[in-house]
Amino acid sequence: MDHSSGGASLSRRRLMGLGAGTAAALLAAAAPGASATQRPVDPASPSADTAPRGSTAHLPSAPAARPAAGGLRPVGLPAAVGDDTPTTELTKFLDPMPIPPVLRPAEDELTTIVKRAARVRLHSELPPTTVWTYDGHFPGPTIEVRRGRRVLVAWHNGIEGDFPVTAVDVPLPEEGEPSPSDLPGRGGGTPIPQVTRLPPWSVTHLHGGVVAAGSDGWANNAALPGESQLCEYPNQQPAAMLWYHDHAMMITRWNVYAGLLGTYLIRDDEEDALRLPAGDREIPLLIADRNLDTAADGSLTGALLHKTVAQRAFSGPFTLVNGVIWPHLEVDAAWYRLRVLNASNARTYRLRLQDEEGAPITGVVWQIGTDSGLLPEPVEIPPEGLIMAPAERADLLVDFRSLWGRTVRLHNTNGTPVHPEVMEFRVGTRRAVDRFRLPVTISPSYERLPGPHIAARERMLILANGPSGHGELWEMRRLDPAHDRIPEFDGVTVHDGYVQIQGRDGEVVTYRRLCRVFEDTVNWFVRHEDWEDWHMLSLAAPTHPMHLHLVRFQAVRRDHYVVTETRPDADGRPVVVGGFDESRGGTLTPIRYERSGDLLVDERGWKDTIRVARGEEVTIMARFEGSTGQYMYHCHLLEHEDMGMMRPFVVAPEPVVTLMEQLHGDHGPGDHGPGGHGSDDHTRGGGPGSR
Repeated sequence: MDHSSGGASLSRRRLMGLGAGTAAALLAAAAPGASATQRPVDPASPSADTAPRGSTAHLPSAPAARPAAGGLRPVGLPAAVGDDTPTTELTKFLDPMPIPPVLRPAEDELTTIVKRAARVRLHSELPPTTVWTYDGHFPGPTIEVRRGRRVLVAWHNGIEGDFPVTAVDVPLPEEGEPSPSDLPGRGGGTPIPQVTRLPPWSVTHLHGGVVAAGSDGWANNAALPGESQLCEYPNQQPAAMLWYHDHAMMITRWNVYAGLLGTYLIRDDEEDALRLPAGDREIPLLIADRNLDTAADGSLTGALLHKTVAQRAFSGPFTLVNGVIWPHLEVDAAWYRLRVLNASNARTYRLRLQDEEGAPITGVVWQIGTDSGLLPEPVEIPPEGLIMAPAERADLLVDFRSLWGRTVRLHNTNGTPVHPEVMEFRVGTRRAVDRFRLPVTISPSYERLPGPHIAARERMLILANGPSGHGELWEMRRLDPAHDRIPEFDGVTVHDGYVQIQGRDGEVVTYRRLCRVFEDTVNWFVRHEDWEDWHMLSLAAPTHPMHLHLVRFQAVRRDHYVVTETRPDADGRPVVVGGFDESRGGTLTPIRYERSGDLLVDERGWKDTIRVARGEEVTIMARFEGSTGQYMYHCHLLEHEDMGMMRPFVVAPEPVVTLMEQLHGDHGPGDHGPGGHGSDDHTRGGGPGSR
């Protein structure tokens, strides 16, 4: 491989998953010196910007150390703007919110996007911060494409310099003390040396993309500086807001934290027909929390600090929107479309629009889309707010017309965050010209699953904690009493890896664990174009946002189970007397069905990430179409993903999977037992089968 710095040098092994003609074209196009291309904007197009997205941001763009690909200029708070006077506190809503520029790759032409280090200010009262970026932007440019138009991207690793994140882990606080997560600074923690020495090893995943496995961003296929990752994105899927981010094995949490993320919009005719707010009135909001290091005098240095408590998932005291801490945005008194992404490592938000006194503002925010597509009709956001776990997206319409001349704020009402403020909207004093009206129907093509024509195979997945205390994904095989040896359950003995579940109909089913970590054998082989139900039962806190690569899905039901029954011992400590015993990796007595739960209205939309809380079983339905190969599913709490809650699955043509099952027998790879929960398939009205 040529590691010269002149351009995106490529190796032939990185062309796996692309057609022969495409691979040859990419090898030629990605020679040193090849540059990105952008499709000219048609002003008559319903999705075209009426003005350059980056130029109308309320902040000037910072100059790049090197030219950004495609003529884009870095955007954000310029490092040259601000006051370097030491400070321990930051003024909220001081800085205007930047808007990432839009990149429209030309169809079937190679676009090179360069990852590079940059210096930006996360707040004008902070010293400059070193971040990793796509094309010099934090967050990366919004990539905009049309449905059915294939684009080719070379993600070139041009990162230089030391790793920009300091990682520490600190003990749990004493009773009555504040959580170290709410405080800046290291809190006595020592930098983790392995993180300090991390090289720029990176691979980009298009989250929500229906792509061939070779373009999916397999975690182990990360690139070193000087190398490029070639991806082919066919965009054969409905209009939606996807996002791209780093996915390198074991270090996704830190690479994304360093800044490697951006949004990806797919447009189509159904969306165009709605004539939604566009141009300067369609705004991406990439929300994420961060922590910052401090100097000896306690002042904020601006340097990124990944501080965890007792090796738990990260949360931090500072909320960034589009790369700036607690910004403000000036808006017209008109309708706006907000494309919201929770890009945090682990924090779940409940977002609510409220006035300066803290009272909720109702009747002005409507959700029209979820992770992977449009909803059938608008859904008004309830007064308590919109729940968004990491990686979830929400397509929102906000009517600022009735709020003219007012200042309103977006708050996080989930729990009691030390800084609940997210950002501020400053509404113009005059009503703008706006002919938009909220449609009654959003997506005429939406179909609620399961349809009458669908028969689905079933799989059972358990989310549990392992011996190390870290989360694990257990793929389970249902045991058949007529053919399988089932150990005796006497209410005292726990058999490691065996789980009994008492379902809605009272039947007790026994499952055996097939795996517990990412490196275990691949067990799940899915037939291409097959429908499947995945039953995800969580036996471990906290709530896990589960993400499947390749497919979009719908949640079809949520049920609640009694996971564990305890009683205090002589010292008042809880002792497991029934249900799942985490310390021994199995059930003492069956986990019991308790009640049917509710899916939120927006959870019935097309999703690629779904929340599963402890004691919940969420059943999702998906058709595994679009391509084949080896993919991943995982918890999108990035610390959990890196520490074990990620597993591979393979999609292959039906004859291949059938031959594999015949080779290995009834209980070999790909076997999911007699229907997972009861029946081999289900149709409308039958539900996902009973246990």
